[in-house]
Amino acid sequence: MSKKKKVTYISLAAVVVIILLAIPKINFSESPENVSNFNPNAKVLVNAHIVKPEVLGNNVITSGTVLANEEVDLKSEIAGKITQIAFKEGSRVKEGDLLVKTNDSELQAQLKREQFKFELLKDKEYRQKKLLEREAISQEEYDDALNQLNVSHAEVDLIKAQIEKTEIRAPFDGIIGLKSVSEGSFINSSIVIASLQNINPIKIDFSIPERYAGSVKIGDKINFKVVGEDEKNIATVYAIEPRIDPVTRTLKIRALYSNPKGKILPGSFADVELVLDKIENALMVPTQAVVPELKGQKVYLYKSGKVVSQKIETGIRTDIKVQATAGLQPNDTLITSGILQVRDGIPVKITEFN
Repeated sequence: MSKKKKVTYISLAAVVVIILLAIPKINFSESPENVSNFNPNAKVLVNAHIVKPEVLGNNVITSGTVLANEEVDLKSEIAGKITQIAFKEGSRVKEGDLLVKTNDSELQAQLKREQFKFELLKDKEYRQKKLLEREAISQEEYDDALNQLNVSHAEVDLIKAQIEKTEIRAPFDGIIGLKSVSEGSFINSSIVIASLQNINPIKIDFSIPERYAGSVKIGDKINFKVVGEDEKNIATVYAIEPRIDPVTRTLKIRALYSNPKGKILPGSFADVELVLDKIENALMVPTQAVVPELKGQKVYLYKSGKVVSQKIETGIRTDIKVQATAGLQPNDTLITSGILQVRDGIPVKITEFN
């Protein structure tokens, strides 16, 4: 190849390189067609919601446990051999009914002996008193006879009390459970003979978050349902724990249900709905309209065709709405869509109200 041709090829290559380097710097967006399509005043299309006062059912959903109204594990106060089991498993018993009897033959013998002694001392005290009235004996001799009589009377009472401990009686009306012992078994104070439950009425224990502590009061109603039952039951709050649990930050509450048919059993899991006072003029905001911030929450309002941000305070939440307790007024127009595209002062156009 001649020297002249080499120079020509090099020149052409240089021109191509220059053209390639210049292409990225060409601003095609400034073509007449593109400039005509750019509109700095274009409005963002959004949906909106008119804030209206509404009735808010202030209900708290939680879980609870069913308890017997009264419950006790039957145990003997003293050790001994069972001589009688006077109850039938699963039966109803009345307060004071004899349930279990342990051997008291030795105590009965001691009681009989002490009663004979008491009668002798009683006669002796009577004779000494007559002698004292005739001044035939001293006051000291009579006091000694009276003291012996009183000691014997106390011994009789003591043995009777020990005999009572050999009898286990029902402390309240209820249904007795399954026995764990038989006649002839030797028991002591650590052995559970059976359990006794009073299930009419029953109690429902549950807890609510501490933010509701000031809203619940004695007499409030709860709806509850247990596993296997489709029917909702209504119970009444009758006791509230006077402190917040520092670990769970919850308040413990107890309600009472009559349970006349005895269908609901202690130990059952319960779905509980606590019915608090209704809020008549609550301002509810769709949850998708609330924007979380570092120091709280805000929403975007539509005012005179533009966006205005507004800080709010929130209260009770439902599945789709949250209560605005501060920051909003009735009839405010709330932007509910395009939240990521809007900011203070930009023009917007509402396409739909929801």
